[in-house]
Amino acid sequence: MQLFKLKTTVHEFADFKAFAEAFALGERDLVITNEFLYEPFMKACGLPCHFVMQEHYGMGEPSDEMMDKILGDLKGISYDRVIAIGGGTVIDISKLFVLDGLTSALDAFERKIELKKAKKLVIVPTTCGTGSEVTNISIAEIKSRHTKMGLADDAIVADDAVIIPELLRGLPFRFYAAASIDALIHAVEAYVSPRANAYSHIFSLEAMRIIIGVFRKIAGNPEARHEYASEMLTAANMAGIAFGNVGVGAVHALSYPLGGNYHVPHGEANYQFFTAVFKLYHQKNPTGSIVALEQKLAEHLECQPSEVYEALDALLGQLIARRPLREYGMQEEECRGFAKAVLATQQRLLANNYVPFSEDEIAQIYTQLY
Repeated sequence: MQLFKLKTTVHEFADFKAFAEAFALGERDLVITNEFLYEPFMKACGLPCHFVMQEHYGMGEPSDEMMDKILGDLKGISYDRVIAIGGGTVIDISKLFVLDGLTSALDAFERKIELKKAKKLVIVPTTCGTGSEVTNISIAEIKSRHTKMGLADDAIVADDAVIIPELLRGLPFRFYAAASIDALIHAVEAYVSPRANAYSHIFSLEAMRIIIGVFRKIAGNPEARHEYASEMLTAANMAGIAFGNVGVGAVHALSYPLGGNYHVPHGEANYQFFTAVFKLYHQKNPTGSIVALEQKLAEHLECQPSEVYEALDALLGQLIARRPLREYGMQEEECRGFAKAVLATQQRLLANNYVPFSEDEIAQIYTQLY
């Protein structure tokens, strides 16, 4: 039984220029990024790389359509490394471009082609949430199916992950908050996964400690977040290592229909379901690993274990307000349909649940949050 693996080498540089020099970025590199990152951080370096600006192919969450459009524009271009510099959208897109013989993103997600790595992959995250720089997972909205799909395979794992605190500077606070809450959810879900073990717990617990500590320092003072850029990037990376080994569960599973149908950003969608899922976990099995989790959270939040979810809601609410699902456009009659869709399409995630959920219980959460 495999307990733990980390195939990615993790680096940290103070700024982009130092990274570019150390990695000798050049004409055989495909850099997938955004113009709002290229202009302030990369342009002055005068690099001869082939640059792709992700936003030219669509806005919002990654989709199979975005990937296919980029793929079409790259025909005839030869490169040895893919350098992903951006948030979750850029990273999830970039992972597929290391695959040999890729002609359609959907073919990869449905495993209709052999998943064979043909290029080196270097990932530089510019948000502090996905942890995707150290996971073997790519997630995309499949437009024709109105939902998201995940591809998990070591063929798309990064060879190198690079932390550069400078690149967090221009991230608006709302995106920072949603991303870092997502990182906290990664750590917490991984902690109670049935596959969790002593190795994954080390990374989960340290990520939780750092993230909650930073949240308490910046609550009510968003500009203070810049002092803790390195800490938050490191914590998100640790949370990614944890869930990359043992998985995430129902919080992510329930968020996918909301994101796929109403284009809610990934971290914000997860936030809607976070404490509701864990309250139900506790209700169904209050004596398992959730006991140790709640004790640790209580220490960091300085409250009683019985108060952790209320304390979490209060703290996270100071960063970003949680909205009723109806405000995203969801209709009440969709609660049952979303529950059915989760059970039908998200078994990969639901296998990591602390306890199993029925269709009625999933529908109940949607209705409660509606």
